[in-house]
Amino acid sequence: MAVAPLLTDDELEGLRQFDTCMIANAVETFNVRLRNTGFSDASIRCMFPEAPPLLGYAATARLRSGDPPISGATFRDRADFWNRILEIPAPRILVLEDMDDTPGRGAFVGDMHAAILRALGCIGYVTNGAVRELPSVRAMGIQLFAGSVAVSHAYAHIFQVGARVTVGGMEVRPGELLHGDRHGLVTVPLEIAAAVPKVAAALRETEQKVIDFCRSRAFSVAKLREFITIVS
Repeated sequence: MAVAPLLTDDELEGLRQFDTCMIANAVETFNVRLRNTGFSDASIRCMFPEAPPLLGYAATARLRSGDPPISGATFRDRADFWNRILEIPAPRILVLEDMDDTPGRGAFVGDMHAAILRALGCIGYVTNGAVRELPSVRAMGIQLFAGSVAVSHAYAHIFQVGARVTVGGMEVRPGELLHGDRHGLVTVPLEIAAAVPKVAAALRETEQKVIDFCRSRAFSVAKLREFITIVS
C-alpha cells in the first residue's frame, strides 16, 4: 500500500490556522472514515487551553506506573525509546497509552522528561494517564493532553515502543498526524491532509454566513431553512 507523503511546511502552517473542531468538520467531508472515530473523547483534557493549535506526527508507546520492577528500586529510561522517537518526522508529539487498570497512578512526563522531549524535537505529549509539574512544562513550550494530573511519577516506565495505541477512544498509529487544541484532538489522515485547509476555510465561511443571518433583523425560522440550503 502506498504511503502518503509528508506535508510541506506551508501545508502544516495551513492546518494550524484552524481550531480542531473545524479540522474535524473538514475531515468528515472526505468520507474516509466513520464520523464517530478519529478524535479523542472527553476523558482527555488540554492542560494549556490558551495555547495555539498543536500539530505534529505521533511517536507512540505504552506506559505503566502502578507496579514496581521485579528487581531494583526503579525502572531505567530506555535509550532505544528516545532513538525511536527520532525516527518520526518533526514536529513530533509523544503519545503514550497508560495500561494500568486505573490510568494515571503516576506521571511519566514532568519537567525533566519534558526537557528531554523538547530536545528530541517534540512539541507535545498526549496520554490517557497523568502529567505533573505543569508550570515548568508550560514554560518549555510543550503542550500536554492528559486524563489527569498526579503528584508523583510512581513507577512510570515505557514498553511496546511503536505500538498502535488508543488514547481517549482515539486510535493512533506511529507517524499519524495529530491536531489538537482546547477542544481535544483529532487525527488527520495524511492522504487528505494537504486538502483539508481549503475545505476548512469554505466551511468556516459558510458557518459565518449562518451566524450573521441569525444575528440579523432578517432572521425568521421560515427563512432559516431556506438560508441554510443556499449556503450549504
